[in-house]
Amino acid sequence: MPKVLIVEDNEMNRDMLSRRLQRRGFSVVIAVDGAEGVSMAKAEKPDLVLMDMSLPVMNGWEATRIIRADAATAAIPVIALTAHSMPGDREKAMEAGCNDYDVKPVEMSRLLDKMAALGVAP
Repeated sequence: MPKVLIVEDNEMNRDMLSRRLQRRGFSVVIAVDGAEGVSMAKAEKPDLVLMDMSLPVMNGWEATRIIRADAATAAIPVIALTAHSMPGDREKAMEAGCNDYDVKPVEMSRLLDKMAALGVAP
């Protein structure tokens, strides 16, 4: 069962996304800020990280850079999930080390396609 780390500070978003992923056969672990996301990525070794970019304590861009800089977590695929959809936001996420980018609200079929393209499917 593939393990997905959701790094999201909004409780409603976390709940919705985790329930939908679990119903589709994924194991889910959750972090509520960027710093916890980095720690959880190291401790849990997920198959994929879904990273909100606007997070307390440490934003998603910085958390992704740290995950990429650590040999233990560098290969974990990261998909940026964000309400930021201004020109340049996708590029900013990719420069931080994200493998892909998706906007909120999450369209589940599109997200699952992006996850599968990165080799993460139940």
